[in-house]
Amino acid sequence: MYDWLIVGAGFAGSVLAERLARRRGERVLLVDRRPHVGGNAYDRLDEAGVLIHQYGPHIFHTNSEAIVDYLSAFTAWRPYEHRVLAMVDGMQVPIPINLDTINRLYGLSLTSEELEAWFAARAEPVADIRTSEDVVVSAIGRELYGKFFRGYTRKQWGLDPSELDRQVTARVPTRTNRDDRYFTDTFQAMPAQGYTRMFERMLDHPNIHVMTNADFRDVREVIPHRRVIYTGPIDEYFDFRFGRLPYRSLRFVHVTRDVARHQPVAVVNYPQTDAYTRITEYKHLTGQEHPKTSLTYEYPSAEGDPYYPVPRPENQALFKRYERLARAEADVWFVGRLATYRYYNMDQIVGQALAAFRHIDAQLGRPAPARPAAATGPSLAAG
Repeated sequence: MYDWLIVGAGFAGSVLAERLARRRGERVLLVDRRPHVGGNAYDRLDEAGVLIHQYGPHIFHTNSEAIVDYLSAFTAWRPYEHRVLAMVDGMQVPIPINLDTINRLYGLSLTSEELEAWFAARAEPVADIRTSEDVVVSAIGRELYGKFFRGYTRKQWGLDPSELDRQVTARVPTRTNRDDRYFTDTFQAMPAQGYTRMFERMLDHPNIHVMTNADFRDVREVIPHRRVIYTGPIDEYFDFRFGRLPYRSLRFVHVTRDVARHQPVAVVNYPQTDAYTRITEYKHLTGQEHPKTSLTYEYPSAEGDPYYPVPRPENQALFKRYERLARAEADVWFVGRLATYRYYNMDQIVGQALAAFRHIDAQLGRPAPARPAAATGPSLAAG
């Protein structure tokens, strides 16, 4: 008999497994249908021996000291500030758009103050900012919107920005200084030995049993457990009772090149050309020394594993119907990006999982005395 069956071995499920085992002394069965732990943050050595992220680049950044302190129990850190270039009009320029972006693109020598006026002269007033198109056009005008945002967004989401909630492009700011960092959080770093090693340490506890290549529907019928934490798609949990929630998926093509470096930064975006949205070169992220380099070409797709909830009002209304069912489920907690149909950064998922643990701990009260673990100890299949 397990105290908890946790579905999904990504950040949400793994953090809760660790807290419940270590802080409450309870027995946890953590299951994942994939052959590894770590969810989308899973990284591995490829055939050439280069450390890559199987599901595209994952860059850790946060303003929360508490989240850094928690994760630091399981990893050392490599300082890394993420920089992205966009291939626009045949040249690679910084994104988010900043002073250097505009000066290079247009052959200008504007100052920060002059750039503010330059943007203002091109901005189109929008009375009611509702869509992603509204956000960009009202700030920097239609020409830059066309160069940087429209094509990329259409590829990424399969929808025009005018059909998407404003939050999509609001995530990418526009700057009038020369700050070319993609993020401005106070803490920006990568796990020194990779994400997979961090997850392995997090789950290395005698009260945690990890079962990969396992489907929740099969496990829940045959393995006794008292309570469930579910981090998978909420519509799937309820057998798609009201229909499927729309997600955007991704297809990744991993290649190795017989050169030490392919591009000047970790990520180059392609808003104007090609079917892929971006190319990632991982050695920039990891600091690995290797005579070869490995890249990932990223192709958005309507089919495949769910990655991004599609931010439209009708989709949120459908989620609310599932959320009402979830609230009525006894002894089941829904946590994480897929279970709450919301895009979270990694630190936000960790924060949500830690908050969920505090809620569970308060709700259930003092746990029973910890039982001794099985002699076999934990089982990890992390690749």
